[in-house]
Amino acid sequence: MSTLQALCSGLPLRPLPENRGRWAEVPHAPVRTPGLSPAEEQLALRNALRYFPPDVQELLAPEFAQELRLYGHIYMYRFCPDIEMRAYPIEQYPCRTTSAAAIMHMIMNNLDPAVAQFPQELVTYGGNGQVFSNWAQFWLTMSYLSKMTEEQTLVMYSGHPLGLFPSSPGTPRLVITNGMVIPNYSSRTEYEKLFALGVTMYGQMTAGSYCYIGPQGIVHGTVLTVLNAGRRYLGVEDLSGKVFVTSGLGGMSGAQAKAAVIVGCIGVIAEVDKAALMKRLKQGWLMEVTDSLDHCIGRLRERLVHELDATGECLVDLGSDQTSCHNPFNGGYYPVQLSFKEAQDLMASSPAAFKVLVQESLRRQVSAINRLAEENFFFWDYGNAFLLEAQRAGADVEKKGSNKAEFRYPSYVQHIMGDIFSQGFGPFRWVCTSGNPQDLAVTDQLATSVLEEAIADGVEASVKLQYMDNIRWIREAAKHRLVVGSQARILYSDQRGRVAIAVAINQAIARRQIKAPVVLSRDHHDVSGTDSPFRETSNIYDGSAFCADMAVQNFVGDACRGATWVALHNGGGVGWGEVINGGFGLVLDGTLEAEQKARMMLSWDVSNGVARRCWSGNQKAYETICRTMQESRGLVVTLPEAVEEHVLQRALWP
Repeated sequence: MSTLQALCSGLPLRPLPENRGRWAEVPHAPVRTPGLSPAEEQLALRNALRYFPPDVQELLAPEFAQELRLYGHIYMYRFCPDIEMRAYPIEQYPCRTTSAAAIMHMIMNNLDPAVAQFPQELVTYGGNGQVFSNWAQFWLTMSYLSKMTEEQTLVMYSGHPLGLFPSSPGTPRLVITNGMVIPNYSSRTEYEKLFALGVTMYGQMTAGSYCYIGPQGIVHGTVLTVLNAGRRYLGVEDLSGKVFVTSGLGGMSGAQAKAAVIVGCIGVIAEVDKAALMKRLKQGWLMEVTDSLDHCIGRLRERLVHELDATGECLVDLGSDQTSCHNPFNGGYYPVQLSFKEAQDLMASSPAAFKVLVQESLRRQVSAINRLAEENFFFWDYGNAFLLEAQRAGADVEKKGSNKAEFRYPSYVQHIMGDIFSQGFGPFRWVCTSGNPQDLAVTDQLATSVLEEAIADGVEASVKLQYMDNIRWIREAAKHRLVVGSQARILYSDQRGRVAIAVAINQAIARRQIKAPVVLSRDHHDVSGTDSPFRETSNIYDGSAFCADMAVQNFVGDACRGATWVALHNGGGVGWGEVINGGFGLVLDGTLEAEQKARMMLSWDVSNGVARRCWSGNQKAYETICRTMQESRGLVVTLPEAVEEHVLQRALWP
């Protein structure tokens, strides 16, 4: 068994570790089919071997070539570390800086088998959300971090650690870019080749930025989504007895079952992968599992479409889909016509035939949704590209007279979460690097107190509702044992709440009430972090939904204002070429400097997106930015003027 000290000592070459191949005890990523030419296969092999000295290359070359043939990518299984992969307490990492140790803590959490979807393929979630492209990159990154000082920055090119470069203490210790392919070449087909060549990587959102906190993050988002869907579509606060039907129990979608329990509705979730199903059952996130539709009917008194046609009774209220439809032809969506094993075999042997069946299955699923929607059933797209891929498959999802980012059913951002983003609320999170649950309990209490005090000071009704939802969430999160991996918590907060919580946590570290540094972060799926016309910016109607200035400016602005590390990605959520997104990590260590960085950076990280939404014509964002300018010294935003309809009409049709 290796040690953390050995893990930070560079690639293990003399002797080479034993090649144990793919482990039987963990799930594995589907076989990729990049369609490389012989010359491209040679290039992929050359690119993989360049991490190793010449005397080792001769031994590794046939081994890597076989991996490429069998799995469509060179993962370097031989170098998968023989260590219990998890987030160790920060003081155990052999580093010269606290920042580097915190980053190591986060990286190892992303690869923890209890957290990661396909740990040996370095996939954290979403079917293809990579932490690194291969294991050599992991070893080199850990080695660089162990050597790094406060006057160096580690630069990451799509999983590849380029090196340590001189910088200053106030700049980021780590700068990550993932998938930054020239736009004209950012297609799904080109991606498969570029990933196989080892020159780019799909980091999803928080996989490649080292900020994933297990399914807890999406549990909270789903809780808020279903709560607010009940308010909007059903006009109820209490979801008891309401039925929510959806699909997916994988890396992200596994949250849906627990979210249904927390909000009090009945959740019916379809999953084709038995390993994913049993993982959630063992975690206690599922109450019951069945492979019998008749049994499910008996439990629910329904068969959805069949029951509606047969009896006229529609027994389902809310519905969505959380399969990894951003990656539909490589394991993200399994067609109903095949078993799980049959689908995996066909995916590898005949990608074209598999694609035909996937698109046929999508059309069938949409047909069922459309039939149910004729009754009192409300469906939304969960931002996973489900409706986008259904449209490409020829399914009936068109919304007449709409723009190209709109469909028959809304994105959950358009109808449910959009106003929340416009008020500056989004998925703020933190990680207690001590690994001590007691530290997390302290942060929970601090966050609750901050929100309660804000309510007592007086806030608008809509803001108060969100604060109350999040106070409820913190209490429910502790009760439902939502921690998987690192000692982390997430809640949706606005600019005021994020800054106040960060300051309270930092001061508690200074008092030694919290025993080790805390990493602040967020999902990239946030107010300012992501430009995605089919999800995060789907409720922006001024024509700029397809522009990515906001996400890029956020990445640069966070770096300028004190982030410990920053990341900018192509892809994430709805898929490669469909989105630009970014994230950050900020280490709180109890110092005044850390507090100043948190105040400055978190304020920008929220107000950037609110100001952008204000200029797109969103009234909630307009009100929020006006209020923020009154509260924040130094924030000056020119506000858009209203344009009267008659002015346009006279100009266009005099």
